[in-house]
Amino acid sequence: VKGELAKVSWPEKTILMKTTVVIIFLMIILGIYVGFVDIIFSRLISLIIK
Repeated sequence: VKGELAKVSWPEKTILMKTTVVIIFLMIILGIYVGFVDIIFSRLISLIIK
């Protein structure tokens, strides 16, 4: 296993940090979007049920 891990080309620290920041930012945006869609559908369903 150690031999195989030595063969892996690991990303540089700067690239790793940049991609991590991008992923975190995209997850926050996606979470906000899903939250808004959930609120909209909840209100629509409550209007239909009433």
